[in-house]
Amino acid sequence: MESSNKIQSNDKPLSLLHITWPIFIEILLFMLMGSVDTLMLSRYSDHAVAAVGVASQVMGLVTLLFGFVTAGTSILVAQYLGAKNEYKAKEVFTVSMIANFGIGIIISILLFFFSSYILKWMGLDPDLILRGNSFLEIVGAFMFVQAIMMTISATLRSYGFTKDMMKVTILMNILNAIGNYFVIFGPFGLPVLGEAGVAWSTSIARIICTILIIYIFMKRIGFISFKKVLQSKPIQHSKNLFKIGVPAAGENISYNASQIVITIFITMIGTEALTTKVYAQNIMMFIFLFSVAIGQGEQIIIGRLVGARDLKTAYEHCIRSLKLGICISTLMAIIASLFSKPLFSIFTDNEQIIHTGTVLLICTIILEPGRAFNLIVISSLRAAGDVKFPVMMGIISMWGISIPIAYILGVHFNLGLIGVWIAFIADEWIRGLLMLWRWRSKKWESASFVQSESVSETVPASS
Repeated sequence: MESSNKIQSNDKPLSLLHITWPIFIEILLFMLMGSVDTLMLSRYSDHAVAAVGVASQVMGLVTLLFGFVTAGTSILVAQYLGAKNEYKAKEVFTVSMIANFGIGIIISILLFFFSSYILKWMGLDPDLILRGNSFLEIVGAFMFVQAIMMTISATLRSYGFTKDMMKVTILMNILNAIGNYFVIFGPFGLPVLGEAGVAWSTSIARIICTILIIYIFMKRIGFISFKKVLQSKPIQHSKNLFKIGVPAAGENISYNASQIVITIFITMIGTEALTTKVYAQNIMMFIFLFSVAIGQGEQIIIGRLVGARDLKTAYEHCIRSLKLGICISTLMAIIASLFSKPLFSIFTDNEQIIHTGTVLLICTIILEPGRAFNLIVISSLRAAGDVKFPVMMGIISMWGISIPIAYILGVHFNLGLIGVWIAFIADEWIRGLLMLWRWRSKKWESASFVQSESVSETVPASS
């Protein structure tokens, strides 16, 4: 190990910067993909933005179901690589791919046939249900493609090949933007397909890039046969994947489910409020992007360090990264609030939406430092194998603090979106401080899933 900020990945050193900047670009472009959809649809209809925004929230929640597997995959692969046991890392990937592909097929079938019922349950107006369903049933039908992409990308990141994922995401954004242009604006006399067209554009871009990412994985790492995996410990790998993945994904699912409940509250306030929320959160994504990237980079590095049993360096690395994340997210929130009117004007000329959105971005200056605690420290706890505490505290805070406050202030006392944002602030800060306390307690030091594994296990003989 060269320093406390640098670890060895295969034959090349990895620092937080080396790992994080491609992740940052990748997430930025992934967020841009959604924002491009929103921006282009805003030229088509504000109601289309609201409908697709709610449908995308459902997609976000469903995508987290794949997190049951991918969360465990990235952590176990990183820990095995830290313990110098690459074959076990490949075994984990193979088991993960089979599990996520099966889950993806089931989800694709359910979303294709039941998308309209889901949107109706969320309380949307009939017009919004029709628009949202056009998007949700098409994108939903190809969710198995997303499952494959997420599993491979999680493994590539844990190996340190973050630049490859960045390049694939660049291509996916280009394909998506070109597709959106044709289906929304209808050049050369082509039909305007609206929400359904955006759905097809998104799905086709994902399919092409998934094929590419499979090729990259074969070139960089290579597959091992499932027959060989059966000769080792597939059941044990499955248990470890879900032992990590269920609590880790559970925290994310709880968050997104609570956001859906709060979205239902916002539909009670009105369609304009719902549209404002979609625009505000599209802007806010670029504020907390830095913390997300640092958190994902930390998860890789902490996993490696814990696998190598360098616990002192792991502890110090998380604290330094947390300080960096808080400073950057606060600065970005201040900048966004100063330019709030021009930012909202990109999406709409509705003065009420711009005014309310400006107030929300001012509140975000308080919100984002609290979110940085959660994004960075929770990632570090997961990487160390301490996955139960974050989800337990998350459920208590989201459902016991965020949702009640959002309803009481936003709906009952008619504070609208400002009341909802106050609820977000309370939730993020309370959970964040609890996560920091947990990290400082060092109870995670005994939670590694590979510490008792032999690092000298041999590759099973070919049959």
